[in-house]
Amino acid sequence: MTSLFDKALFEIILLSLTVSISAILISTLISLPIGTILGIKEFHGKKIIMRLIYTLMSLPPVLAGLIIYLIFSNSGPLGVIRWLYTPQVMVIAQILLATPIIIGLASAAVAAKAKRVQNTLTTLGASPRQSAWLVLREARGGIIAAVLTAFGRIFGEVGAVMLVGGNIRHSTRVLTTSIMLETRQGNFDMAIALGIVLLVISFCISSFILRLDKEKFK
Repeated sequence: MTSLFDKALFEIILLSLTVSISAILISTLISLPIGTILGIKEFHGKKIIMRLIYTLMSLPPVLAGLIIYLIFSNSGPLGVIRWLYTPQVMVIAQILLATPIIIGLASAAVAAKAKRVQNTLTTLGASPRQSAWLVLREARGGIIAAVLTAFGRIFGEVGAVMLVGGNIRHSTRVLTTSIMLETRQGNFDMAIALGIVLLVISFCISSFILRLDKEKFK
């Protein structure tokens, strides 16, 4: 890369955003229903499930990458679809990292609000579905924090995407793997510049989501 704003950099930024935004959207769709149920309902085995989720929240990225690598390698159960070293498998690796975080934090946020409002809603005649929706509205601050926390982890993650993506130029190279590559080559100015780009993008996305929430629910 000869220039900070050349075509290759925009390609890297676009892929980084595509992979991480796709992963966070899918993770959110998976996690919110599960987090809501865990936050509202009491059932046998819930404590074990929550302990497992809290354990997975700190899942090392390299281990997540290794699991996905073994599944999609040529000798793995899904090797036949040949997704290894593609953006698709990078999305899957990031989903594996993001989903437990959203479930764990969202369930805690929902549980905190459910204890205060669910009895009142039931007394007022709200159906279980209406109660769940209203509890989610009340817990939206915690849910947004959960999504942003998960996005911050996967957008700045390098181990899993390097392992399953391979850091292939014009194919699977993202900002974090580019930073590592530039650092190894001794191009520290470029590595720092890419790091700043990473932080600015994260800040812009977080600000956009928070502003959107404020405008929608003000």
